[in-house]
Amino acid sequence: MRARVLAATTVVALLVAGAPAPADAAPPVTAAGATVPCPRMPAPKVTRPPRPTPPPSVLEQRAVGGEALATEGLATPPGSPAPPAVTATTWLVADLDTGAVLGACGPHEYGTPASTQKLLLAATLLNRIDPKQVAIATRADLDIERGSSAVGLLVGGRYAVETLWLGLLLQSGNDAANMLARLGAGSARAGVAQMNAEAHRLGALQTHAVTPSGLDGPGQFTSAYDLALIARACFADARFRRYALTERAQIPAQPALKAGGFQIQNENQLIYRYPGALGGKTGFTELARHSYVGAAERGGRRLVVTLLGAEARPVRGWQQGAQLLDWGFSLPRDASVGRLVEPGELDVERAAPSGSPAAVRPTPPAEWRGPAGTALRRMADGDWRVIVPTAGLLALVVGGLAAVLAARRGRSRGAGRRRA
Repeated sequence: MRARVLAATTVVALLVAGAPAPADAAPPVTAAGATVPCPRMPAPKVTRPPRPTPPPSVLEQRAVGGEALATEGLATPPGSPAPPAVTATTWLVADLDTGAVLGACGPHEYGTPASTQKLLLAATLLNRIDPKQVAIATRADLDIERGSSAVGLLVGGRYAVETLWLGLLLQSGNDAANMLARLGAGSARAGVAQMNAEAHRLGALQTHAVTPSGLDGPGQFTSAYDLALIARACFADARFRRYALTERAQIPAQPALKAGGFQIQNENQLIYRYPGALGGKTGFTELARHSYVGAAERGGRRLVVTLLGAEARPVRGWQQGAQLLDWGFSLPRDASVGRLVEPGELDVERAAPSGSPAAVRPTPPAEWRGPAGTALRRMADGDWRVIVPTAGLLALVVGGLAAVLAARRGRSRGAGRRRA
């Protein structure tokens, strides 16, 4: 009887939350014929190192997420307003909850990640290292390019893992990236290998990491689409969301090294200047130019923007991201030109026999779509704005059922005594 009560309670709660909406089977609409050029903002000429030759284009990889995304130009929903002109060479806007891609420019074109690659490090190792663990920095951890971004770790210094994550995401510390890769995988090289394995699992087939920090290296590439997959994995983690919104953190003093502590601040201006900002990651190298990942919430809708190859003038990278977010929020909730694939989905498709359901229906699980799917996912992520009202509703349902059962039991016992 108790099992039946619990089952009924669960069903009632899910019904009230709303049934998952069926996956949208309609194919994304593409511009017929020629490639649609992306709106470009004039940018000043800059001197940059020669761009590395990207890997050969693979049609299968360019079509991940939908045929409309296999373009070097613009992909937007029919009838939608034109997106803002930006200096970024490629970009993408997507819904973090449903995975719908709202629009993109060359989403599968190869680009250089710079420090946005640190998100892949976080997606790979964030839950594999105890945040309270205290570790000692080595000389190899501090082997970074002269003049590149660093937290300021000291050889022999003792740092909590949580402090290292904050140094990585707020200050873009390349020293913190090396140390976290070592702590999570045994060495920086092993950490990079695990990052590449995680990129493959997520479906980011155009991403290849060479350094844990995003410092340039031969053969290191990503794409705006891949960055969105990686960002979605990061923002699904409650700890990452907390770190990404942290405005400042304290790097502790090192008494044994006679060094004082100091404060670092979040370099992502989106969290200070964009209402509903959820955080993200900035990046820059002379080769990659400016890269950016940013997310925000508006009206219960969470969007993420990724961009590569931008210039800071006349508009900075985070501001270009903010303009694209505004454009995304202006679109209807069902607007889409494709979708972000689910982790492991592409591997399942390759393993499935031709013509099997897994091969012909590459749709996300139902619980990731519709009101119930969003509510369940946010509950799993620890979102108390959803957990509290749902728990209250569940308590009312359980209480009501318990009262009914108690009343029935009382009547049953009374009838038994009368029969005796």
